[in-house]
Amino acid sequence: MPTVTAPASPHILAPAEISAIRADFPLLDREVNGRRLVYLDSGATSQNPRAVIAAEREYYENENSAVHRGAHTLAALATERFEDARATVARFVGAAEDEIVWTSNATEALNLVAYAIGNATAGRGGVDAERFRLTPGDEILVTEMEHHANLIPWQELAARTGAVLRFIPVADDGTLRMDEAARLVNSRTRVLAFTHVSNVLGVINPVAELVALARSVGALTVLDACQSAPHLPLDLSALGVDFAAFSGHKMLGPTGIGVLFGRSELLNALPPFLTGGSMITTVTMESAEYLPSPHRFEAGTQRVSQAIALASAVDYLERVGIDRIAAHETALGQRLVTGLAAIPGVTVLGPGVGRERVGLASFDVTGVHSHDIGQFLDDRGIAVRVGHHCAQPLHRRLGMTSSTRASAYLYTTEDEVDEFLDALSAAITFFGVSA
Repeated sequence: MPTVTAPASPHILAPAEISAIRADFPLLDREVNGRRLVYLDSGATSQNPRAVIAAEREYYENENSAVHRGAHTLAALATERFEDARATVARFVGAAEDEIVWTSNATEALNLVAYAIGNATAGRGGVDAERFRLTPGDEILVTEMEHHANLIPWQELAARTGAVLRFIPVADDGTLRMDEAARLVNSRTRVLAFTHVSNVLGVINPVAELVALARSVGALTVLDACQSAPHLPLDLSALGVDFAAFSGHKMLGPTGIGVLFGRSELLNALPPFLTGGSMITTVTMESAEYLPSPHRFEAGTQRVSQAIALASAVDYLERVGIDRIAAHETALGQRLVTGLAAIPGVTVLGPGVGRERVGLASFDVTGVHSHDIGQFLDDRGIAVRVGHHCAQPLHRRLGMTSSTRASAYLYTTEDEVDEFLDALSAAITFFGVSA
């Protein structure tokens, strides 16, 4: 566990505290291409502290067994740890335990909701599922800044049901056109799916306003919380969203574990997405009856070790203090965007200097492909993300095919941000870029 203790009021992490935190992450000690690693790709995948690695290892060494399926001691221990992990994650995001469904990742969680609505539209789920059924002419509304994981499932659902997919456009500064959102939400809107924080722009969307618009017409809300759950205080019940999804590997946890949040009454009305063992009450050769949420959505052998490790990651984040992490990353985000804006030939995507953003910044370098920038930085031991970041429509809206993204986390230092900015300036010189 980290050696820092969160104070009564949040404040930015002190350098000594960050050093103590960094000591908990073994991968941060390594070198890349003969240089000390500067890891600025946490927006894609965060690193794991020793406590999280140990939690998964200890489970396999001492308690490994199938959950919810046995009466022996190991099965009982494994089941208890598995459900305790659910309670830990539920508390972290302001949810009840039966509102947390384990998935393989956020992509699966979002697909689960979309396909379950499709199953309801096909007549599955009985009377309780009537509220989810779509008819031709109904509308699904997303935003132009969505990650493909919160776009393509809705494209597919529209294609299967005859619903119409519409989107809220993005303004030139990367913010949502809320005037257009108010115009687009109407009596035909059945689903409003949107990201809390853009993985490209770093912008924090106005969740309360969007939820209010959806509620005014009785539409369901689906929140992509992948870039908010690891970095910002998150109370899903208070936000009022109907469903939300996030991934463990972006918040110090392992890969292979994701979370779907859904309001209990909605999850219990949805027909299942995957079927098989562990999610049923009675099965005959002709039909089956399903367990209530969350187990009706957790067919088959479960992600036990991953869930336990994710709970350990949540414990770590809570010990440091999510408010303090958010404050630290906000400062780093401003340091990033301020430094980038001062480099000739660099265009920052999203909110500019002094405007609210999380601790990531994507940018374009005039006349140089993002992959070339990424390779130049990698040669100096600096890991960033390059490409379209699974947001092709957004990049197309901004007039580009790709960008470079630097993303920070609780273990990122100001010196690392400055080293990145210095290396990018060197790349500008190397490639002969002019303003």
